[in-house]
Amino acid sequence: MRWSAAALTGGVGSISVTSDERWLGANWPFVHAWLPVAPARVLEIGCGPRGGFVPMMEAAGYQATGVDPEAPPGPSYRQIEFERYAASDQVDAIVACTSLHHVADLAAVLDLAVRGLVPGGRAVIVEWARERFDEATARWCFARLPGPGDDPGWLHRRQAEWRESGRPWDAFLESWVRAEGLHAGQDILDELDARFDCQAVAYGPYFFADLAGTSDADEQAAIDSGLIQANRIQYTGRRKALRQRPQRNRRMSLPAR
Repeated sequence: MRWSAAALTGGVGSISVTSDERWLGANWPFVHAWLPVAPARVLEIGCGPRGGFVPMMEAAGYQATGVDPEAPPGPSYRQIEFERYAASDQVDAIVACTSLHHVADLAAVLDLAVRGLVPGGRAVIVEWARERFDEATARWCFARLPGPGDDPGWLHRRQAEWRESGRPWDAFLESWVRAEGLHAGQDILDELDARFDCQAVAYGPYFFADLAGTSDADEQAAIDSGLIQANRIQYTGRRKALRQRPQRNRRMSLPAR
């Protein structure tokens, strides 16, 4: 897949740029900045049918592999769940973009990710803090939805379901989250911190790519003014050293306080 300049910068207003391309283009600078130096080996968890960041990583000189049941065809992809993927070698970095909040067993997936990394390997994560999707943020997004099309986006569907439910937003959102089994952003951060030494974490714009005429800068301005909450999480960390069990019949020295 070849990426246009507009996609790489997350540009707004070009009909040739999809919402997925806008999203990936806006987050690529963060991902690229925290990857090891090319030609490092990088695995992307949940690259999706468009291949996620794999095309960008390959263009930047990385040895990239995308793992997803719906991954596109090609030698750089594996059409399988990450939990069932058997890698032949460890990689230098793991990338996951809005895929962790969907997995059934978050701890198990992250344990596999840790085992798949070389010592000191890096995790570069983009995620959704769904617990921050309050009513004010939802209404701000719904007021900026593009016109209905043949395939309405996920925000269109949430808006329609909320209206049909007749319930307060918080109650509706909680029922949807339970039905989908979505992990909260803070839970994802806690599980990451248990396995990685955090190097950076930040919150920012999450919805702009699915909104009409709205850039990530526009959403950030609304966040800065207090109109809405920041829903995107950007996180990077290094794999913690694995603790080794002491051998029997050996004395153990206590660490200095």
